[in-house]
Amino acid sequence: MNAHALRPDLVGLDLRAIAQRERAAARGFGRARLAAAVAAVAFWLTPFYVLLVASFKTTTEYTNTTMLQPPRTLWPIIDNAMEAWKVAGMGSAMLNSAIYGVLGAAAAVFIASLAAFGLSRIACIGRQGWFMLIFAGTLFPFQTFLIPLFFGFQKTGLINTREGMLLLYAVICVPFPTLVLKNYFSQIPMEMDEAARIEGCSEWRVFRSIVLPNARPALLAVFLLQFTWIWNDLLFSSVLANGEGVRSIMVALQVFQGAYVADGPNVILTGALVASLPTMALFLLLRRHFMAGLQLSAS
Repeated sequence: MNAHALRPDLVGLDLRAIAQRERAAARGFGRARLAAAVAAVAFWLTPFYVLLVASFKTTTEYTNTTMLQPPRTLWPIIDNAMEAWKVAGMGSAMLNSAIYGVLGAAAAVFIASLAAFGLSRIACIGRQGWFMLIFAGTLFPFQTFLIPLFFGFQKTGLINTREGMLLLYAVICVPFPTLVLKNYFSQIPMEMDEAARIEGCSEWRVFRSIVLPNARPALLAVFLLQFTWIWNDLLFSSVLANGEGVRSIMVALQVFQGAYVADGPNVILTGALVASLPTMALFLLLRRHFMAGLQLSAS
C-alpha cells in the first residue's frame, strides 16, 4: 500500500520535492546559526587579540600602527614585561594577591563548608532562617560597605594591613560557597552519616572524614571562583590596602597606569597580561575538578 492510499490529502504532491526543500531550509538555518556563532566568537575574542598584539609591540610601533595590525616581531613583549615588572613592582604585588587569594579563599570555603554542613545535614530549628541570614549580605551592592569598612579598619588599625584584607576576604566570600556547598552536601546520602554515628563518630569526624572527601570537586570549584574574584578585586583593595607594601596586583596596575603614562599603553597591557597568568594557570590545573564540581552542584 503506497503513501497516497494512506494519506488522501497527499495525492498530487511531490513528496521528494517537499523533502528536498525542507533539507535545503534546514541547511540554510544551520549556515545562519554557524555564521552567528562565528561572529559572536570573533566579537568576544577581539579584545584578547588587541591585548596580545599590543604586548608584542614597542611603544613606537604601537603609536604608529592600528590596534589590529599584527606586530613586526615577537621580542618586544620581553622588554615590555620586564619594564612593567620593575616599574609597577609587580613581584611584591602578585605575592600579596597570592596571599590574599589562597588564604582568604581557603578560609572562606572552610567556614562555608562548616555552615553548609550544619544547614544541610544536621536537623535544627530555623535552618532556612540561618541560611537567609548568611546570604543576606549579597543583597546589597559592595559599594555600600566601603565607608563603614574604611572607618572600622581605620579605628582598629587594620587599614593597609595584610591581616585586615585577609579578614575581609574570608568574611565577604562566605555566602556564595555556602549556597553551592549546601546544595552539594544535600546530595550525599545521609545513610553514611548515620552509619558513622552508630560507630561512635562525632559530628566533627563525620564532617572531616565523610562529607569533605566526597565533596572535593565542589570545594575546589568554589575555591577557584573565590580565588579568581579576590585576585581581580580592585574595589576593596584600592580603598583599604593601597599602601606600597600591601597593595594587590590590580592596585599596582592601576597606580602604574596613572603614574607612568610615558611608558605607553603597550607596556601597561603587557603588565595586565602577566597579571592574568596565575589565574589562567590555576584554572587549567584544576579545570577537571572545577567542571565536575559545577556540574554536580547544578544537578
